[in-house]
Amino acid sequence: MHHLHFNHWALLVSALILWFLGATWYSPALFVKPWMAALGITPDPAKKGKGMILGMISSFIGDLILSLVLAHMVIWSGADSFGLGSLIGFIVWLGFFVAPNFPQGIYEGRPFKLFAINNGYWLVGLLICGGLLAVWR
Repeated sequence: MHHLHFNHWALLVSALILWFLGATWYSPALFVKPWMAALGITPDPAKKGKGMILGMISSFIGDLILSLVLAHMVIWSGADSFGLGSLIGFIVWLGFFVAPNFPQGIYEGRPFKLFAINNGYWLVGLLICGGLLAVWR
């Protein structure tokens, strides 16, 4: 196997896209209320600060790791257009997000709405980032 070369800016931008998309997706403007309701979470302003910062930092680290792994898959597939990169993102979403999370939600008795909100975020993010990583090498 040959050595892979990554565009570090593309990896950083991909992670930032996922991070900002997550901040928007789980905001009051979009899905935070139905997401919290599906989980039975009641907003508590006293707990917002420290846990929120730790969550945001860990999300960004996870987004960086995910971007690196997705870049490997995009390069290995030979995807060189936005559409093909998005297809790789879709395949990753289907195999590594939907396949385990759907039955897990059934076993846990969680509402389908929670599955749709969480995995909808990953679908949009992986389509965008897969396309970006395919064209920005």
